[in-house]
Amino acid sequence: MRTSPPLLLSWTAALMLLASPAFADGPERVPPLTDPVVRAECGSCHMAFQPGLLPAASWKLVMAQLADHFGEDATLPAEKVAAIEAVLVSQAGRSQKGEPSPRITEQRWWKHEHDARHVKPERWTAPDVLSKVNCVACHPRAERGDYDDD
Repeated sequence: MRTSPPLLLSWTAALMLLASPAFADGPERVPPLTDPVVRAECGSCHMAFQPGLLPAASWKLVMAQLADHFGEDATLPAEKVAAIEAVLVSQAGRSQKGEPSPRITEQRWWKHEHDARHVKPERWTAPDVLSKVNCVACHPRAERGDYDDD
């Protein structure tokens, strides 16, 4: 059976969307982090964030600054750094305009989703939250890549 070009293009576009990595522009769900090395190393100190939450350039910054990882020394052996960076970069979200930032909370989509219209400022200092990167405080399925509010 021969497929017409418009239908073929529609199928191709649909398959590309399904196969594409998560985008760092604010989806409610991102593919979960499954790599055991990344989960173990990153998850030993904080929630191991899904690669789709940051663009590749931002993940490269994160990995280049492990000696001062947001005030902590997270230095790892070079081979482990390379392996983790490869996973993060290969599954990274879409690039954004401007200079890359290693902070998820500085991403345009994050700021939009967490501005004062969506999150009351006092929520950030609530005892069960205390940090803007404590995602599971408000998104109980965050570790699985599900950031729905319900």
